[in-house]
Amino acid sequence: MFDRRQILASLGTALGTAAMATAFPNALWAAPIKPDEASALLVIDVQNCFLPGGSLAVKDGEQVVPVINRIAKGFANVALTQDWHTSGHVSFASTHQGKKPFETVTLPYGKQVLWPDHCVQGTDGAGLSKDLSIPQAGLIIRKGFHKDVDSYSAFTEADGKTTTGLAAYLKARKVKRVFLAGLATDFCVGWSALDARKAGFETYVVEDACRGIDTQGSLAKAWADMAKAGVKRIQSADIAI
Repeated sequence: MFDRRQILASLGTALGTAAMATAFPNALWAAPIKPDEASALLVIDVQNCFLPGGSLAVKDGEQVVPVINRIAKGFANVALTQDWHTSGHVSFASTHQGKKPFETVTLPYGKQVLWPDHCVQGTDGAGLSKDLSIPQAGLIIRKGFHKDVDSYSAFTEADGKTTTGLAAYLKARKVKRVFLAGLATDFCVGWSALDARKAGFETYVVEDACRGIDTQGSLAKAWADMAKAGVKRIQSADIAI
């Protein structure tokens, strides 16, 4: 299969950049992004519960691991997140009598999707994938450990007020732009991306390093919300390693 970027680059060499811009005004014409000291990779919830055999497995979730391992080599700054729920967490369907997974309830902080029990503190399901290989990762953020509030985002809990401290950590390291990968696109990745923008970071989501759950149109909505917020949607091939 031909790579569109390679084809455009070859044409650009032959015709010149100005001629290319005139001939192909809508073409993808951007140099690969080279992560620098002001860049950070955020690896969201690549945990056993979200992988094949897990209690809340994301379809094809395991396919993100080699992509993440590859792009992580280009980043000096890497942080990982873990869902880290109490037993009987408010986001679990089993906590609400008569409710089933993927139904919704209204809680003091808003609408909450109910999930199968997952990522309970200290269990194997809450563990990070053994196949992740990011030895330089400097931080693991655990979220969702307050029993009465969920926390999809790596930055802020679902109440919109309680922070995880991640933004302060990144700013202390003089990070200006963040790249997100992991599970799931339409929940923890998407919410993290939106909060990254609110915190003032230039934000990229690496589409082929993520997978979505897509319940009730959630995936399309997540991409639309991210685009509106100024989140940039890229592929792993757009990152120069």
